[in-house]
Order: sequence, then C-alpha cells, then structure tokens
Amino acid sequence: MTRHAIRLLCGLSIWAMATPHALAEDAQDPGSDPQAVDTSLAPEQRSFNEIIVTAQKRTENIQDVPISIAAIGSETIADLNASTIQGLEGAIPNVEIGTFSNTPNTAVFTIRGIGVIEPDPYAGNTVGIVVDGQPQFFSTGALLDLYDVERIEVLRGPQGTLFGANTTGGVINILNNRPTDEWGGRFDLGYGNYDQIQVGGVINAPLGESLSARFAVNHNERDGHVYNVIDGSDMGHRSVTLYRGMLRFQNGNFDATLMGQYDRSRNGSPIVVAGNVPSDVEFVPEGFLDMYGSPCLPAGSRCSAPDTYFSAQDGGILNDTPDQSDMNNYRAGLDMKLTNTALGDLTSITAYREFDLFEFTDQDGSPVFLIDTRRGTEGWQFSQELRTDFDLGGIDFTVGGFYMKTHYEHYQDLRIDFAGGVSYDLETGEITKGLPGLFQKNIQDQDNHSLSFFAQSYFDLTERLRAQAGIRYTYEKTKMLASTATSLSTTGVTTFDGTAPDGTPNIALGTAAPPLGVESWNNIGWKLGLDYEVADDVMLYTYWARGFKSGGFTGRIGIPQDLGPYDPEEVDTFEIGVKGDFFGGIARVNVAAFYTDYRDMQLAQIYFIGSGEDLIQGNTIINAASSSIKGVEAELSLLATEGLILNGAFAYLDAQYENFDFLLPSGEVVDLSGERLQNAPKWSTNAGFTYEFALRPNVEARLGANYAYSSEKQLTSILDTPRARMQPTHLVNANASIKFDDAYTLGVWATNLFDERYIASVFDAPGTLGLTNYAPPRMYGVKFSAEW
Repeated sequence: MTRHAIRLLCGLSIWAMATPHALAEDAQDPGSDPQAVDTSLAPEQRSFNEIIVTAQKRTENIQDVPISIAAIGSETIADLNASTIQGLEGAIPNVEIGTFSNTPNTAVFTIRGIGVIEPDPYAGNTVGIVVDGQPQFFSTGALLDLYDVERIEVLRGPQGTLFGANTTGGVINILNNRPTDEWGGRFDLGYGNYDQIQVGGVINAPLGESLSARFAVNHNERDGHVYNVIDGSDMGHRSVTLYRGMLRFQNGNFDATLMGQYDRSRNGSPIVVAGNVPSDVEFVPEGFLDMYGSPCLPAGSRCSAPDTYFSAQDGGILNDTPDQSDMNNYRAGLDMKLTNTALGDLTSITAYREFDLFEFTDQDGSPVFLIDTRRGTEGWQFSQELRTDFDLGGIDFTVGGFYMKTHYEHYQDLRIDFAGGVSYDLETGEITKGLPGLFQKNIQDQDNHSLSFFAQSYFDLTERLRAQAGIRYTYEKTKMLASTATSLSTTGVTTFDGTAPDGTPNIALGTAAPPLGVESWNNIGWKLGLDYEVADDVMLYTYWARGFKSGGFTGRIGIPQDLGPYDPEEVDTFEIGVKGDFFGGIARVNVAAFYTDYRDMQLAQIYFIGSGEDLIQGNTIINAASSSIKGVEAELSLLATEGLILNGAFAYLDAQYENFDFLLPSGEVVDLSGERLQNAPKWSTNAGFTYEFALRPNVEARLGANYAYSSEKQLTSILDTPRARMQPTHLVNANASIKFDDAYTLGVWATNLFDERYIASVFDAPGTLGLTNYAPPRMYGVKFSAEW
C-alpha cells in the first residue's frame, strides 16, 4: 500500500472525527419492494438519497457495505447511452470492460488488473457475472443488451465467500426491474448516426391481489463503422433483440418471481489485420504488397499503409467476406424468499441458461480467401442456491449452499487456402497460389460440477465497532475432451468440410486426440474484517480476503500433452477504506487502498518436448507466474447547488508480474518480472456532472456530460508489443433532455464526442497476422420515451 494512500485515508478519518455533527444523510424510503432503489439525489433537501444494494446478498445502504463498490442506476445508464455493459467502460475506477477482436458478444472483464483474456469457455473467469441473483458461468453472451435495468453493482476485490469460485477480481451484479402491484409501462424510440434504431417497451400489470407481471421487449440495431472496399458493405453492424418476462407472487412473508429471457444477436465484427493507429507502419507479409494497392518497400519489409486500410473512421479495409457473430441466449430462473421463519429468512434461487453461438472470421484482411476461421459454441448451465439470513442479537449470519453444473461443446475450423507464395492482380483479378491448402479442426467438450457451502457473519463488538468473518468450502470437478485434426489439400484450396472444392479428400497429417481429462480440486477461502463508525455517516473499514479461480484443462490443443490440467490460482487481498457523507450530506467521499498477492497465475505458455529431429513444440495453459498488485480508488459526489451534481473518480493501479519466465518459440527465455499485466492501466480518472432544472411548470430539463481518461495499457498480448498496446484515451460523452408532465422525455446524446481514435482489442499471437478491432467512432442520436 502506498504512503500517499495511507496519508489520504488518515486525513479523511481525522476530518471526519473533527466534524461529527456536520455529517448527516436524509435517507429516503426506497418503497415497499425490497429490491427497489433510488439512485438519484434529493436537491430540495440538499442531501443524498439512500442507495440500497444487495452486494452482500442482503439489502443494505451502499455506504454501510465495507467493500469497494459502485452502483450504476438506470438514469446513469441512460445518460451514458450504455446499450450493453461495455458502455460503462471508463465510468468505474479500476474496472476495464471490453471484448475480443472477433467475438463481439464475449466479455472481457478486468477488475484491479485481474481478468481472463481468452474467448473459449475452458479458460473460465476471474470476474463473476450475476444477473437477477443468477450466476453466469460463461462470459460468452455477457455483452448483450441492457434494457429495463434497475441498477448494476460492481464489487471490486475477491468476493469468494458469498459468490464462490472465479470471483478473484470482483463481481458485476445486474438487477433488472421486477414486477410491482401498480399498472404502468414505458415506450422508447431512438435514432442515431450509422442508421441506429432503438425501439423498446415495458408493461407492468397487476394480475390480482397477490400476482403481478412485467414484460420488456427491446430492439437495437445499427450499421457498421468499417467500410469494406471489396463489396461496399459495412462491417461491425449489430442487431440485438431482447425479450423478458417476469411473474411475481407476493403473499404475506412469501415472495416468488419466475422469469425468462431470450436474446437474439446478429452482429458483425469490425476487425482488420492488426495495425497500431491510422498511418502507422505495419508489417506486410511477402505476397501481400500488391493487394493493398499502396506503395511499399520490398517484400518482407515494413510499409506505411494509407488510412483507407487501417482507419475505422476514414475509410475501409480489404476484406473478402464480412465477419459474422450470431447468437441465441436463453435464461430462466425462479427466485423464492420466505421471511420470518424459525430458520431465518430463507432464499432459494434456481437458474438455467442455454446459448448457441456461430462466428466467422476472415483473418487475412485481403480480397482473396486466404485465412478464415469458423467457430461454433453451444452450452448450458444449471445452478441452485439455498441460503438463510438470521439475527442472533447483534450477530447477523448468512449460511448457505450452492450447486452448479455446466456443459459446453465447441468447434473451430481453420482453413488456409495456400501456405505461402501468392500474387493478386488488381486489374484482372487473377490469383496465383502456391503451396497446398491447409485445414484444421479443433473440438472441445467439457463438463464442470461445482459444490460449495458458505457462511458469513457480522457481529457487533461495540456500539460503533463491528467485525466480520466468512468462510467457503468449494469442490470443483472438470472433465474435458479435446482434439485437433490437420489435413492438406493438394489443389491449394480447401473447404470447411476438409476437402477440395471438387470433393477430393484432404490428406490427413495427424490428429491430437488425448484421452479424456478428469480432475477435481478442493478449496477453502475466507474473509476477515473490521469496520468502525467514526461518526453517524462516516465508516472506516479493513479486510483480508482469500479467493481462488478453479483449475481446468486447455481446450485449444495442438498435441495431446497440451490438454493439461493446470491448477487453481489464488489471491490474497488486503484492503482499507473510508466511506463518508460530509457537510450535512452534500458531499460523498469513498476511498479504498488495496494490496493483492496473486499466485499460480494461469497463463498460456509454449514448451518443448523431445530433442533433435524429434523436438516438438506445445502450447498450453500452466501456472506460470505470480504478481503483486496495489492501488487506490477514490470517488467523490457533490451536490453543488440545487439540481447540480458533480461526480469525480480517480484510480491508481500498479499491477506487475513478480515472477514470470516466458519461453519464446526460439527457445529463448524472457524474464517478464516487472512487466505490467494486461488490461491494467496505471492511471484512470473520470469526471462529470448532471444538472436538472425547471423550464416552466411541468417541464424539466436535464443536462449531463462525462469525461474519462485511461493511461496506456497492454491489451491481449503477454509480451509488450506495439500493436497490442493501447495509447492513452480521452473520451467524452454528453446528453441533454426535456421532460414534460413527468411522463414524456425528448433527448439527444453523443458518445466519443470528439471522435477519439483508438484500438479496442487486438489478437496478437506470435507468428500470426493478428487482428485489430477499432473502437466505435463518434456516435450521436435522439431519443424519445413515454411513461405511464
């Protein structure tokens, strides 16, 4: 922990103790619904409204929860025009939200430098994703659209005691609006540049004395922002439709909600062959020179390419077949709660999810069919949680058990229509190909079982001093079957069926087909902490938490030995923080400083077996490294004047490998100790405001803007390479709206207002062309909503 962090925390605590009578918060009743939350401020009372969260699996004021947590309400989501969780990128300190270069539906969440950068499900997660209390095992599909959302809670730091394995970085907890006993609804309509169209609607209906229902439908589509110079099409388009229904029964102390949701996604991916920024130098492989139609130095050298190839804003790319990402996502759940029983407040959450995904990627970026991949993934999960919350007079307990079973099947087909030596005549379209075509098929089939039991308690030591203790035992078992088959086509062209276009079978080169891998792991994690109420609205807290990410098997194998298994990784996090409302409740300051010891990190690594002519190179995931992570997060909200809210946040993150020997294909070992982790910018800040004021009776205006800065960061590559390094970014979003009769709202919005150009994701494996995904340019539009 840095000296500056300790001084800052001590200074705030002294300030708080010196002014105990000036600290007050006028808490507002969030309503009879225990899930309700009011994330706004109360300007007329010049104090913050109470924000209720369920971060500890019970309803609490966010300022009373002794962890670093951010709550994003529905108004903030609308202000940011965040149609997916990725729209919150930059809004939360030390939280990175991204995706992969060619899989736009798959999430890459990194919190405090801890994340997983692998699109295939075998790699697991380090940031838990929870939707309506239902944990989502797969990050595939986690970036589908947000609509009719009550709030999003982001919990930073290990959350293993209550949320289980694979939450070493933290948890993203999404809560959708639930049915209430009042008639109501809303209609939303929006239009923006790139022909973006959004149409949505919600209906809430009481169906009797104890029964109510809520239905939501939303469709969001737009054209792509990358131009394909071959056929004139747009790349990176998106089209997502969401259907959600909930049925809620409330009678006395029993509350049950049955829900179902279907998401249909038909997206493209705006990828190009990996470059840095527009007009930067880029390696051009031999034989590609004439394809780009740009002046280049001799083959094998570096070439300064024009914006029309690399820029996602000013031109297009040479790409023969548009990328495709089609997904269907189904989710169902039953949430039941029975309160005031002899065993406490009983909760049962039953959940099921199923998805299928098809993706096509043109990986060469040229106008010929050269290197293409086709991927398909199907998966399902079932989970059941039972828990009870009870109070023993100054001691609050949460005790429960959790079971989950998951299964997925995945294939990836790779075809290379020639292995080298090609020429392409732009005028005649004549293609001369060289070596035989290559086809490779990878298959993965995995089952996972998880069983855990947990307990967490808070107990009062004095009137203001409280201790917490939690423990969780977890048993994980994984079974994996993976194989890779490779074949050649003597015609120089191969299909995805493993044959030449005329049906001639390819010549098999070999198959990596290991026996079924089966392994199990046991883990005990815990949490110990103290929090002290310095004044009525100021709390100091500290804790030590241990979490783990389960072991597993490598699914994308080249030889049988690649399968593994690899062992779990562990983290120990020590955090100290202060939360407080000051000056009569008009200023809210939350600060946290932390240190994390990260061990047995699961990282991709090549290796060699045999010697001489029998030397074979493998590539697998092993427990290759350890790291130390330390940092500070500070968030400030100020009710400056009536209706004017100022927000600011700052984060410092020092995330470095402590012990990591990385093996290069040449056999050379590189010591990466001291190098930064991926998706871990050293500095990040954001600042913004919202201003609400009356234009005349029954007409209110709302203005808002947000600025976010992120320093340089390494994206996907373990090695620090120029094309996988994202330069510092400065992003500004803005919005304005007018509301009539507390029912009709007309607004305008803009994201990336100053058209910042930057790379959002990169695939940069050694020896490959690599893929780049440029972030969307400036987007803007108008929107209308009606509520009743």
